Amino acid sequence: MKQKLSPSPTALRLLPSLALLVASLPALALDQKPMEKPPTPDQLAFFEKKIRPVLVAKCYKCHAADSEKIKGGLVLDTREGIRRGGDTGHAVVPGSLTESLLVSALRGVKKAELMPPKEKLTEDVIADFEKWILMGAPDPRDGTDKSIVKKWNVEDGKSFWAFQPVKPQAAPKVKDSKWPASDVDRFVLAKLEEKNLKPVADATPHALIRRVYFDLIGIPPTPEQVEAFVKDSAGHAPQAALEKVVDQLLASPQFGERWGRHWLDVARYAESTGRERNYTYTQAWRYRDYVIASLNADKPYDQFIREQIAGDLLPSKNFAQRNEQTIATGFLALGPKGLNERNREQFVADNVDEQIDTTTRAVMAVTVSCARCHDHKFDPITTRDYYAVAGIFKSTENCYGTGDGGGAAKNRQPGRLITLAKDPSAAPTPKAPAVVVPTPAAPPSSKSSRFTPQQETMLARLAASSPEVAARFKNMTDDQKAAALERLQGGSQGKFKGKKAGKGYAQAPVEKDVDPTAERAMGVQEGRVADAPIYLRGEVNDKGAIVPRGVVQVLATTAPVPKMPANQSGRLELAQWLTAPENPLTARVMANRVWQHLLGEGIVATADNFGATGERPTHPELLDYLAGRLVANGWSVKKLIREVVLSRTYQLSSANDAKNFAADPDNNLLWHANQRRLDAEAIRDAALAVGGQLDLMPPHGSPITAMGDTDIGRNRGAVLSTDSKKRSVYLPIVREMVPPVLDLFDFAEPSLVVANRDVTTVPSQALFMLNSPFIYDNSAQMAKRLLTTGSMDNHQLIKTAYLTALSRTPTAAELSRAETYLQKHTSTAGGSRDTAWATFCQALLASAEFRYIN
Repeated sequence: MKQKLSPSPTALRLLPSLALLVASLPALALDQKPMEKPPTPDQLAFFEKKIRPVLVAKCYKCHAADSEKIKGGLVLDTREGIRRGGDTGHAVVPGSLTESLLVSALRGVKKAELMPPKEKLTEDVIADFEKWILMGAPDPRDGTDKSIVKKWNVEDGKSFWAFQPVKPQAAPKVKDSKWPASDVDRFVLAKLEEKNLKPVADATPHALIRRVYFDLIGIPPTPEQVEAFVKDSAGHAPQAALEKVVDQLLASPQFGERWGRHWLDVARYAESTGRERNYTYTQAWRYRDYVIASLNADKPYDQFIREQIAGDLLPSKNFAQRNEQTIATGFLALGPKGLNERNREQFVADNVDEQIDTTTRAVMAVTVSCARCHDHKFDPITTRDYYAVAGIFKSTENCYGTGDGGGAAKNRQPGRLITLAKDPSAAPTPKAPAVVVPTPAAPPSSKSSRFTPQQETMLARLAASSPEVAARFKNMTDDQKAAALERLQGGSQGKFKGKKAGKGYAQAPVEKDVDPTAERAMGVQEGRVADAPIYLRGEVNDKGAIVPRGVVQVLATTAPVPKMPANQSGRLELAQWLTAPENPLTARVMANRVWQHLLGEGIVATADNFGATGERPTHPELLDYLAGRLVANGWSVKKLIREVVLSRTYQLSSANDAKNFAADPDNNLLWHANQRRLDAEAIRDAALAVGGQLDLMPPHGSPITAMGDTDIGRNRGAVLSTDSKKRSVYLPIVREMVPPVLDLFDFAEPSLVVANRDVTTVPSQALFMLNSPFIYDNSAQMAKRLLTTGSMDNHQLIKTAYLTALSRTPTAAELSRAETYLQKHTSTAGGSRDTAWATFCQALLASAEFRYIN
């Protein structure tokens, strides 16, 4: 649902002047790289995982070059063939669903013959084909390549750079020994000196303080903070001034909100299942808060990973730690789910595949899930490797907490939640037996209300934590409140009796003796332990050999293979293997992500793909140095961030240099700082911050919790107000319904692992900054704050406005233009000082400089 953009009536008459004022602000010389013609690694991975297996299994028999009889003249086993099409026209037209006859055939519409014949593919598969076409139908196949299997020699595969052990790295010697501030700088300068290049000058204190604040906590500094840093930097110890600020920001609770969101991107965090039955995840927020708290506490990264894979199997000191580690396993339960799937075995297989994809890409940046139907096309990962890992997750119960819905919105694959431990020192509460009913009973009459004092207390706590919750319950009767709270309290606990689902694939079990006052969480627990069979070509009805549970063999000698226990899933052993110091990928991948978020691009540009189709590291020795530092410092992410931020490389200006640009136009050698557009959350939070409206108090819970267990796709009218003034990380994230203000500025797709967000520049973004009520309201609030600061004259107010919005003072030319604009629009008949200042502030917020870090 897109936000309607229309000019604010109070500013409408000033729009021409506003546009001129925005245009008068200095344009940023944005780095623009040419669009890549070959498919990106992510696009290749999507094709290999989602498209090629379906074509092979469902289409090649009748539509391949070596088919006994090619039906309809349509060949689908090459890129040229699928685009050329057959007798009736083009099968695939990149970017156009209406012109792609393949879509019509898959859906059996417009008089098209259903393909495959007599077997309509699931909505999820068809949606994957549509998504593939809309992204340009990336296809690596040439005219002769029909093979789907590449026989890898695993021993040879171990020689690939990413699978080699992390090696200790001594900083290289450099000619200009005075320039480096740290070993990080020596690695960078050595590469520059090899090309006879030099880094540009350092960033100004104004540019640097803005960069540091956005990079570490995601909101801009106040004018007072800017001026204090500039003053400190002018002394004899500018580096000490920066260290002071960095340490303050790393200790700020806003740090975890900023860096926690980076992890939530790769964890594909969302509060609903997505797909045809888009059911709410009422307890997903607990995992979000766990991530933020972990980053703030500087929890060792290896522990952070172990808790998310196997927190329920780790020892705990007390009930609080046990609950925390249980909530951490929400990482595995949060993925999208096809609740409309009738076949329980297929549903489990799809969830296992999603867990393998998320775990291996988030932690190791390798696409193991591409080996589900055949050996990996590009990396030395076999189908046996895939099913060895699949057995671990297949032996795990997925607790996500969605009810059966009933009626037309029926959820065919309901799941339960996990009851969290209660404080043993608290007064005991009576337990109630689990309610076992397929659909909610009709509410009782008002004469016998079931709204209890206990529920009243619960509602008061929820309402106090969220205005959206309070508003939703305001007009409900007591019985309606009781029904909603009962769904919320019980989640899907105890509602489902086992259904016929095939051998070994019973529905989620009923939890007995449920305490109605206990809190619940998403997560995973041990299931029925069993090794997995190979599903030939990914088909659950075509089984091959049973594969013992294990890990990816190409990494087996670098990180020793754990022995899988007979009575447990093997998740604990997998978690320990992933985080072993000998694992060549885990520390490298995290060090690369830290570099990416601070410098704008990773040392490996494809941050979630360290495989053969990914980019090679520009500074491999530096990457190993940083990975080694991460491990040596107890896996402390904060210490690694601090080391990078205090490097001179980080502190460079974004100025251009003709010689450097000619030799290295993509800045791979890091001769200057990359100009970076703020992400969606930082743009929204910054607008609220400069308007004085940002509420930094973390909420308890989520508005999704108050909705209860429901198919959100059928309740769109009652969902998701983004009027909240909380930080953007706390906005409800529902799959297929991302808040428009975030979606517009390239928010991470919550159904996918996203290590590199897209950065687009489209007209609707500029229109939003000029016309949206959100921006105008914050501009007006910013103006109001300025005009109530006391006895400042226009000159001082303009300076404060620039410091507030852009963290710098205006140039003489900017000051003159602003004074002229304000004088003109406050001295004319009908001119309003408040409106003039509001539109002036909006000009600052609408400028490119507000949205970019220099």
